[in-house]
Amino acid sequence: MMLPILETPKFETMIPSSKKVVEFRPYLVKEEKILMIALESNDERQMLRAMKEVIRACTFDKINPDDLAIFDLEYLFLKLRAKSVGENVTLQVKCKTCDGSTPVDINIDEVEVKFPNGKDIKKSIWLTENVGITLRPISIKSLSRLDLPDPSDKTARIMELLAASIETIFDREKVYPVEDVSKEEIMAFIDSLNRAQIGKIEEFVTSLPKLEKEIKFTCAKCTGQSEITLSGIQSFFA
Repeated sequence: MMLPILETPKFETMIPSSKKVVEFRPYLVKEEKILMIALESNDERQMLRAMKEVIRACTFDKINPDDLAIFDLEYLFLKLRAKSVGENVTLQVKCKTCDGSTPVDINIDEVEVKFPNGKDIKKSIWLTENVGITLRPISIKSLSRLDLPDPSDKTARIMELLAASIETIFDREKVYPVEDVSKEEIMAFIDSLNRAQIGKIEEFVTSLPKLEKEIKFTCAKCTGQSEITLSGIQSFFA
């Protein structure tokens, strides 16, 4: 006996960095299981792999998650979650005045990627008179290659993220794509920079596009008006 086949609705959204329109479907029970197992593992790499697997499946293999910038992947996943589970989530947000916690309803389908410096997401800078670098948003592929240390080791994590932001190193005669050199060489290059040069990379990284939403609410504890900016996908599932 043939069981009936359930039809799955299709939706469209736009990849923020490329403005490419992509078709997707909600994730199903089999994919939700993958996400739940990854979430329970509390392992960053497993959670990233799960998000990539679900996005690939739900975009009908038309999107390679490794080619996406981090903010693109987060945006697509938020859209998937909104159409799969529901647009509304309740978050506990803290008041800046009294530090009290207040439940606030958020429509995650309304969250957008903010481009702080317009829409230029690549930048070439000269570090010296003869050597420069081209910076890019951290891609999922480059993030997967990182040896992310324990979250408590903030300095090491920052160095890894800075290295992942470099697309090419160039001089007056030649361009050296980072993908063609070893991880050890890149980290040695980072270690050779001075504080001012590192600052130029940090300025680029901190000004990259990100998921962001401003929330205004009345504090349940002090009844004062408060405002908070949620940033990054973790903020919308806290």
